[in-house]
Amino acid sequence: MSGPRVLRCADSGLLVELDDLPAVQALHAALRADTPPGVVDLVPAARTLLLALDPERADPDAVERAVREARPGERGGGEGGLLRVPVVYDGADLAAVAELTGLTERDVVREHTGSTWTVAFGGFAPGFGYLTGGSPKLAVPRRGESRTRVPAGAVGLAGEFSGVYPRESPGGWQLIGRTDLEVWRTDREPPALLRPGVRVRFEEVS
Repeated sequence: MSGPRVLRCADSGLLVELDDLPAVQALHAALRADTPPGVVDLVPAARTLLLALDPERADPDAVERAVREARPGERGGGEGGLLRVPVVYDGADLAAVAELTGLTERDVVREHTGSTWTVAFGGFAPGFGYLTGGSPKLAVPRRGESRTRVPAGAVGLAGEFSGVYPRESPGGWQLIGRTDLEVWRTDREPPALLRPGVRVRFEEVS
C-alpha cells in the first residue's frame, strides 16, 4: 500500500503519519464527515492522526483501507462552529511581539483580531487548543525562557499558533492578552471550548 504511514496501536487504535498539519486537518475533516465503522474518536496532532477503535466493532484492516481511500479536500477544519473570544490586549509580551514582527502594538492587535483562526489540535494541557490560520505576520518564536506561572486565560503566540491557557501553568508562549472566557470546565459537556475544528474570532475588549 502507498500513501500515509499507518501504524497499529495494539487492537484499539491506528496512528496515521502525514506530511504536515494541513494534511492532518484535511484527513481529519474527511474522516469526521465519513467515519469508518468502529472508530470512536479522532485525535489530530501536528503531523499525525490517531484513530481510537472499539475492539469489539472495528476491523483494523477495513479502517486502514478507509483511511487510504479517503479523499481529503485541500484544507480541512472549521466544521466545529464559531467561538468568539473577548480579549484585553495588555499581555506582558505585547511590546516584544511588536518588536519581533516589526509591527506596532496596535498592528499586532489588528492582525490577531483580523483573522478567523481554527483549532487544529489539542495538547500540552487539558483544554489547550493550538489555533492556526491567523496572520503570518504574527509568527514569532517562543520566549527564550519559560515562565513558571502563566495565569488562566492568558492569550499567547508561538510559531504559527495562537492559544489560550485553560488554567494556570508554566508556559513559554509570548503573551499578548487575556480573556475571562473559561475555555476549560470539567462541569460542562464538552469541557473544552477549543476543540479541533472550532473556528475562533478574537475580539478586543477594554
